[in-house]
Amino acid sequence: MGPLMPRATAIWLIDNTALTFDQIAQFCGLHVLEVQAMADEEVHGGMKSMDPISTGQLTLEEIERCSKDPSARLQHAGGAAAGKKKPRHKYIPLARRQERPSAILWLIRNHPELSDAQICTLLSTTRPTVKALRDGTHARLQELTPKSPVQLAFCSQEELDAVVSNKRSAAPL
Repeated sequence: MGPLMPRATAIWLIDNTALTFDQIAQFCGLHVLEVQAMADEEVHGGMKSMDPISTGQLTLEEIERCSKDPSARLQHAGGAAAGKKKPRHKYIPLARRQERPSAILWLIRNHPELSDAQICTLLSTTRPTVKALRDGTHARLQELTPKSPVQLAFCSQEELDAVVSNKRSAAPL
């Protein structure tokens, strides 16, 4: 796994360490020629650098170890970047956000047992939106067509199944 901001991290490593271009390129997931161009200030054009030590991606000891041995490869530290899980909510392009009420409507119709809070968490939406769709007071209700949130890529099938199965297992028999 590469650093959070590979080019900004590469710039910092170029400016502040004695690491080889190859070591920096390998750690940042960049081509060695790109790193060399950054060092020659041909590519980054004023981009700010990012300290991988302060973000927990590298340790000073690891940088010193690799600086002494040009054949050594930098290893990620066990900090924030290395152990970071996939973000819970992924970015949805602005043009597709207008489809979110269709996904909410699909969940309300196909899984009425889900609470407003569960729908909000699953689809990264607000309670007033879910409430308006449940009550039938949403401004665009007449023009909406229920669509699966999985097909619209608002959540994965696994995430949907997990929310639905948790709710069903909690229901009394």
